[in-house]
Amino acid sequence: MRSTPLPLRGTLLGFDFGLARIGVATGELETGQASALTTVHAESDSARFQAIAALIAEWRPVALVVGIPTHLDGSAHALTARCRRFANQLHGRFGLPVLPCDERLSSVAAEAELSSAGVKHWRARKPVLDAVAARLILQTFLDDLRHDRT
Repeated sequence: MRSTPLPLRGTLLGFDFGLARIGVATGELETGQASALTTVHAESDSARFQAIAALIAEWRPVALVVGIPTHLDGSAHALTARCRRFANQLHGRFGLPVLPCDERLSSVAAEAELSSAGVKHWRARKPVLDAVAARLILQTFLDDLRHDRT
């Protein structure tokens, strides 16, 4: 499934790519736990990648994980190709391994999680929704990795 072997320890950054915002999460290989980190709101690609470069410098990840959206049947989604392009750009710019992760229904799950946590109003959820979706994507990746290693 993964062509890039990962160490037993180290930090990962996970991304939920969107045309308007990019959610970012951090996770640890040793503990297998992911946490929502931030949402990049920059409009231009250069500003987006500048913000991501700052996060990479701060967190020093061993790899990056990008959510790849597909329909429930696994077929390509309208954003599938754009997310793969984003993953390729991350690899090209930062030279880190970039690993894909199926992100089906991550935004729906993030909405449900925030709603059940009492964040009912859309204006309150919007700033953190993409970071929570990124956490769910990265947690899925870490859970799958733990399963693959056992």
